[in-house]
Amino acid sequence: MIQKLPLNSPRWRDLDGVTAEEVQVLLEHMTSTAVTGADVDWRQTWTHMTDDLLADGTVYNSAYAALPHLVEAAAELPPEQSVDFWVDMGFIVTAEDRPPVPADLEPAFSAALRLAERAAARSLLDAGVPAKVCGQLALSCVAFAGHRIGAALWKVEPGETYLQLVCPECESDTEILKFFVDPGHPPFGAPELPDPERARQGQHPWGEVADALRAETLGQEWEPFLRVARAVAAAGVPVETPEPAVLCLVAGMVAAKGAPHWAGSEWARQLALLAGHFRCWNCEQSWTIADGLVENPDGARPQGAPTPTSTAQPTAVEPAGTAAGETPGAPTRLRQDGNVLLATDGTPWGRMTVFSNSAFSDSAPDSSGAVDSLTPVPLPGGTTLVAGAGDRGKVCLWDATNGRLVHGPLAEHPDRVRALTALPLPDGRVLLASGGDSGSIGLWDAVTGRPVREPVANWLGEVTGMCTATLADGRILLVTATSRGAVRLRDPATGEPVGRLNPSGRPIRSIASVAVVGGHTLIAAADTQGGVHMWDPAVDDPWDPGAAVQLKDRALSDAGHRVAAVAAVPTPDGTLLATADDRGVVMLWDPATGTPVGEGLPPATGTAGPPVMAAATAHDGRTVLVTGARRGHDLRVWEPTTGAVRQISLEVTITCLAAAGSDVIVGHDRGVLGIPLTRQ
Repeated sequence: MIQKLPLNSPRWRDLDGVTAEEVQVLLEHMTSTAVTGADVDWRQTWTHMTDDLLADGTVYNSAYAALPHLVEAAAELPPEQSVDFWVDMGFIVTAEDRPPVPADLEPAFSAALRLAERAAARSLLDAGVPAKVCGQLALSCVAFAGHRIGAALWKVEPGETYLQLVCPECESDTEILKFFVDPGHPPFGAPELPDPERARQGQHPWGEVADALRAETLGQEWEPFLRVARAVAAAGVPVETPEPAVLCLVAGMVAAKGAPHWAGSEWARQLALLAGHFRCWNCEQSWTIADGLVENPDGARPQGAPTPTSTAQPTAVEPAGTAAGETPGAPTRLRQDGNVLLATDGTPWGRMTVFSNSAFSDSAPDSSGAVDSLTPVPLPGGTTLVAGAGDRGKVCLWDATNGRLVHGPLAEHPDRVRALTALPLPDGRVLLASGGDSGSIGLWDAVTGRPVREPVANWLGEVTGMCTATLADGRILLVTATSRGAVRLRDPATGEPVGRLNPSGRPIRSIASVAVVGGHTLIAAADTQGGVHMWDPAVDDPWDPGAAVQLKDRALSDAGHRVAAVAAVPTPDGTLLATADDRGVVMLWDPATGTPVGEGLPPATGTAGPPVMAAATAHDGRTVLVTGARRGHDLRVWEPTTGAVRQISLEVTITCLAAAGSDVIVGHDRGVLGIPLTRQ
């Protein structure tokens, strides 16, 4: 028990900033959370209080009286609920402008730091902290241990690539614009191991951290950095430990505990760059980056002229995420050779189906045969067709098993077709809907190929996405989205609007229907600003969320995930929502809670760009998600339950994807291919 300044002490009147009454209110909220586990409004109260503890880099002396009370309460919270508190406290104790701790408050404040060190380390080990926040939490733990490099909290900004350093000699600023770029390989050697004679005495929480680091690996090339991290942790982070070695520990903690694991590994490699050197542009002296991260570093000495292996100004390289094969259980890499897929060893994997392209290619000079949109069309009796449309407004239907043209070209759009979807109706009919650049919407009977509604242009803007909404009462509606933000619910018999969604009016880039319980579907959409929206088509008021739950903003921002495409992913346990961004990152979400599921698919340069996605089911029932980039040549086939990834390199330029059974259907610049997802 910390011997704190009593909340009824008149000493509080002599302190600037927060009052004893405010501390009492926050303590009551935190205690309630610790007892019930319910996340009450203590976070909001704490956020407001931080302005009375720290403002513009200046710490108010009331912090030294308030923090011992709050640290005791935060230490009783569940580990995942106290992460933000420890990070905020890290900023307070490392702020540049801190008054001396008053003598009468010093014992309690020192005891609070020791308790904060133990509790923050517990949060890091147990809470599953997002990778970028994990870096801040690790630096906070180091700060609570008394090591001055914890002040790097103020310089390392999650989500930014630049790093600003101050020369210890001439105090000139050196800004490296592209510092935090995943190097893939270490650009310099690891720092020296710390002196074992200077191990910290007494109890400390760093032994558990060292144990966690022993199970972590970033690959053989990074092992020397992790070896330094383990040694620093085992020694208890003595204050005399050289800063580059402690920064290796911070990187190792992120690699071991940052979530998802691939993001933790990626951010850890970037943080490890902080253990290097930089050269001041003004005095032309070389320093450790650690010396440039903190103000007035003690004992800073210029380094020798940097060698190519010791410079810390990394060049921009392709992210290591391209090597999906760097993860345990390297994925099979397949490549196209004519109409055959070959494995890495040259043995055949399977034969691709080339869909008849006669309807798209003709003698016209501008005929390219490109297909810009695809959708599977399940028919009664178990037959599956694939509908495709090109930039010349032609719509065709093929047999998914052999690529034979069944219907087409259907009545042409006046412009390029950008979206297709199938509409299985309660009366057994199956319609095909298509949307074009001029806002035109066409409807056909998928069985006969006859038009139900011929394409007619409208003023709502180009159709960027289509999907089907199933309501609990059995009704089926067509959902269309446009580049002007017009999302409409339409009667499939006539194509006429019967309702609207998207009250914000943001332009929509991608849209998908996601099945939930009771035969009901929600609508997910990605807007052009990287945001995601969830809507319930059963409600009359577009502002009414109904059964829709929005994705957690914090999870999206922590991952730096600016969503560009959405897709439904059916699994044996229910349908998940997949979101993809232009880096190639894919995340899965539970639509019932808005929370992420699993670790997701890391970025990759081979599939970076405007994303295309399709979910399929292998013959044995496994769910796979196929993802690539529009105008790219590579696909990744990801099994979310196992994390296994297989890469397929194609000779064609990918334009769109669909799934039919256990095959992925690829639209490309010269037509359509069917690719088997299991070896034949």
